[in-house]
Amino acid sequence: MDADVAIVGAGLAGAALARAARGLRIALVADEAAVPAPGPQGFDSRVYAITPGNAGFLATLGAWRRLAPERLTPVRAMRVFGDDGRSLLEFDAYRAGVGELAWIVEDGALQRVLRASLEDTEQVRVLAPERLERLEVAPDGARLQLRGGRTLHARLVVGADGAQSLVRDQAGIAVTDAAYRQRAVVANFSCERAHRDTACQWFQGGPVLALLPLPGDHVSMVWSTGEEEAERLLALEPRALCRAVAAACGHALGELGLVTPARAFPLRRLAARRMVAPRVALIGDAAHVIHPLAGQGANLGLQDARELAAVLGAREPMRDPGDLRLLRRYERARAGEVGAMDATVHGLYRLFGAQAHPCAFLRNAGLNLTERLPVIKNLLIRQAMA
Repeated sequence: MDADVAIVGAGLAGAALARAARGLRIALVADEAAVPAPGPQGFDSRVYAITPGNAGFLATLGAWRRLAPERLTPVRAMRVFGDDGRSLLEFDAYRAGVGELAWIVEDGALQRVLRASLEDTEQVRVLAPERLERLEVAPDGARLQLRGGRTLHARLVVGADGAQSLVRDQAGIAVTDAAYRQRAVVANFSCERAHRDTACQWFQGGPVLALLPLPGDHVSMVWSTGEEEAERLLALEPRALCRAVAAACGHALGELGLVTPARAFPLRRLAARRMVAPRVALIGDAAHVIHPLAGQGANLGLQDARELAAVLGAREPMRDPGDLRLLRRYERARAGEVGAMDATVHGLYRLFGAQAHPCAFLRNAGLNLTERLPVIKNLLIRQAMA
């Protein structure tokens, strides 16, 4: 089988690129034949805060309109609390002159509509369930040996296969990789008080607790904390977990009720030394993994897909999509933004995790100072909405 572009990995970034890369024959290698249906509780325990810019991108792919309106929740405001009990930074969509700061979307729901949108185009062939076994790159193309026995030839191979990317490894792209020694504990809750489309985040001197609005009187929790504390939270029976979360957020939403069981994901920081190699490009977690405290991991992956699709679409007539000079345009376009986001998020993690008194003073003073500078706040909002 031949293709212009073989995309390995059918997560958010991979599926979005397959739909966005128009005018090319695409082979999408997917581990799963289909995205799992929602659980019996009705909510996925993992959600994303999708920026308006990426929502617009998904709309151009025909995916956003497929999301049921009752499954989308706008974020109209955000409140960030320091760890001294007094510092507060607030962002408000109305004051910034925008409709919303972000949209909260469940992982499975978004994956389902992206995969469904692929049915609207004949240029994409989904190979599922299927996995890459071996990648061989030659000057005139790449050869992919698949686990099912098939051989796929492509002019460009895109690694969208996550943090443990086989494409990245077999292309010889080195990474810097370090564990945060934290886990993100996620779960969904019903809440006694209305969340008013407001996302809240509490820095806790290392751990970070976030409650994101879901449809109705529900919220999604992401609690990034040490491994031992994560194990303790996972071992709590439902009512005890609800009490622990309510206490940690100062009972901001009243009493909580557990809707989906708690799960945990290990946290790490990963950066590929290069985002491209001869006939290979990386997108999403295959290229970069950042701490979830800013909620930008999925957005960076979708932005990768947007940019790579734009570069491929704007290439000169007869230009090979696997041409390294072409792929470097994509790398240059993404390197600065990805690097800046990684440095910012890691810096915040280090600053709010430091126990020394000067650091505690600086981080909380910084929140209060930013709160008093509307121009800076609006700049931060605009950058976070891309």
